[in-house]
Amino acid sequence: MSTTQFYHCSCFYTDNIFLTEFKLHIKYTSEEQFRQTYGAILRKRGCSTTEHFQKVLKQIEKEIYRRKLLDEEAIERSAMIREIYKPFHRHVYVLQESYLAPEFLEIVTFSKCENASMDRLPKSIVQLAAPRTYRIPVFTEEFCRDFIEELENFEQSEAPKGRPNTMNNYGVLLNELGFDATFLTPLREAYLCPVASLLFSDCGGDTLDSHKAFVVKYALQQDLDLSYHYDNAEVTLNVSLGKDFTEGSLYFGDMRQVPISETECVEIGHETTHGLLHRGQHMHGALPLTSGQRWNLIIWMRSSVVRNQLCPMCNKKPELVEGDGFADGFTREAPAPSANTDSCVVI
Repeated sequence: MSTTQFYHCSCFYTDNIFLTEFKLHIKYTSEEQFRQTYGAILRKRGCSTTEHFQKVLKQIEKEIYRRKLLDEEAIERSAMIREIYKPFHRHVYVLQESYLAPEFLEIVTFSKCENASMDRLPKSIVQLAAPRTYRIPVFTEEFCRDFIEELENFEQSEAPKGRPNTMNNYGVLLNELGFDATFLTPLREAYLCPVASLLFSDCGGDTLDSHKAFVVKYALQQDLDLSYHYDNAEVTLNVSLGKDFTEGSLYFGDMRQVPISETECVEIGHETTHGLLHRGQHMHGALPLTSGQRWNLIIWMRSSVVRNQLCPMCNKKPELVEGDGFADGFTREAPAPSANTDSCVVI
């Protein structure tokens, strides 16, 4: 694990708060600001009484309080998980090349070559209809099966569980389960960084130094879809692990400055064992699942070189707040950006 101290931006406690009932991301600094900014929008969406509005305010205050305790509670959960949880497949916690698809290893080897270029990509890197979105093989079917069985075993255990975010109510934070040091960090550093450096060098792909990784689960009677959003990341990998399911495709619009009303979205289906690589600021969502269940591994990869200059969530110079682990990928160090990252300050 990196010895670098990572931080949150203070906007973590005010911005991008998701109101599930209204499928709306909001900013909250005061009740007066909230009323002025969102009062009319909420009334149009059915929040027509004082009691309803006060209920929404309590939900926001609860979410802000949750975020302030997030790191402390994550540390406590991690300790309890280590104490009481017995893994079903211990081997999946340590990355082995045998878990990786042979085509993915070929992509990594190509990406490391001095003469690697965008105009001669391997055929296994499929450029999709959404701009700068790629499908690549990542894992073997055997690994995906064992990984899901491990996650299901954890879900059925009495160990405490932190959920990925307020949009995904079913899933696992992989750092709390013990995957960071022995699986995810080696995967990012040795395998994903070379590929991201080739495909996304202009928006931090060549300086990725931290991540947040989690698994989300979609199933009937649980989460079926995911609202339109962008990620707190420079580069995102979304791997479909399985199982059997129908529908639930992703859809991609434009970058985050462009409203969906001015965007023509592109639908992209899932392929088990394969991942979608895209820019974190690329707006996207997931359409409803109609049967079965789907597990996806999400890795938000972050570049402190890029985000130290401009927080991607509030679009301002970050105001640093100390965090645990990789936090949100900000550092106090501000190394000079490489020649390839200048264009990513605003994307």
